[in-house]
Amino acid sequence: MPETAIVILNWNGLDFLKMFLGHVIKLSSSPGVKVYVADNGSDDGSAEWVKTNHREAEVIRLDRNHGFAGGYNIALQQVKADYFVLLNTDIEVTSGWLTPLINHMEQNPGMASCMPKILSWKNRESFEYAGAAGGYIDKYGYPFCRGRIFGNVETDNGQYDNYTDIFWSSGACMIVRASAWERCSGFDSDFFAHMEEIDLCWRFAHAGYRVGFVPTSVVYHVGGGALPYESPFKIYLNFRNNLYMLYKNLNKEGFRKKMFIRKILDGLAALLFLLKGNIAGFRSVFKAHMDYYRNRGKLKAKRKIVQNYVNEYDPPVLNKSIVFEFYARGIKTFSQLNMKFEK
Repeated sequence: MPETAIVILNWNGLDFLKMFLGHVIKLSSSPGVKVYVADNGSDDGSAEWVKTNHREAEVIRLDRNHGFAGGYNIALQQVKADYFVLLNTDIEVTSGWLTPLINHMEQNPGMASCMPKILSWKNRESFEYAGAAGGYIDKYGYPFCRGRIFGNVETDNGQYDNYTDIFWSSGACMIVRASAWERCSGFDSDFFAHMEEIDLCWRFAHAGYRVGFVPTSVVYHVGGGALPYESPFKIYLNFRNNLYMLYKNLNKEGFRKKMFIRKILDGLAALLFLLKGNIAGFRSVFKAHMDYYRNRGKLKAKRKIVQNYVNEYDPPVLNKSIVFEFYARGIKTFSQLNMKFEK
């Protein structure tokens, strides 16, 4: 088996480590596989607990909380392997979960990353919000999944049990080819957290790589462990990082129009927060846009780098608005979408 590093980025996740780390170590044991816990400046005794109770896992200590993106960038600089498996602390793995992922990567040398089926730990017959059966985006950058569109999460009835190329694999659990990670410079640390994996997978596509879904690998995700879904900070990160991602990765054709429409849609979202009395949500969207404009200079430099990649592969981007499909046309599931992709 190729050298594979399972790297769990932890920030004050002691309770989850107690619940799940032992299963990860036991159910991933194989020649060439090593488990790491990268501690992102926790103050709950997580690192000490791992060292005492699971000496099979190597602890990488970071000086402070560098966020999901920065934390993994720093940690993976200290790991040598053919494949990196990025795994959340709140993931329960299952028997045989790892081998199908590695096999799929070995059989597809042009693939930079793939992900397992991610089901809900709390409702084990349902997909989990953060990834489900593979991620996509629409033409305006809104992410959705096979098995989850916005807040509508489907029950898993085997409807997506096929190997397929997807747009993005979930940072909750994804395997990444180390050479592709290095070529595309890993996560963008300025994202801090949220959508950094979508941005990375988009850059993978610009560089000619593919991303895939492997239904024979299954994990269960608690979700919302670091930030609650309605957290103002999470809202801010999602809106800001989506603008960052679009600015960096959109092709020249239709760039200005798509950015303009996305800003209008964000304005409508902010207004909706206001009408619902969610002042914190409104402020989060406003702050996200202000920070986007403030950082345009840095984003221009990043966009130039991305546009210089050799684009040999067109990733599957929905050529319509998922917002319109969901709210105006009542399309609630992936299987109801008429999936026509942009080229």
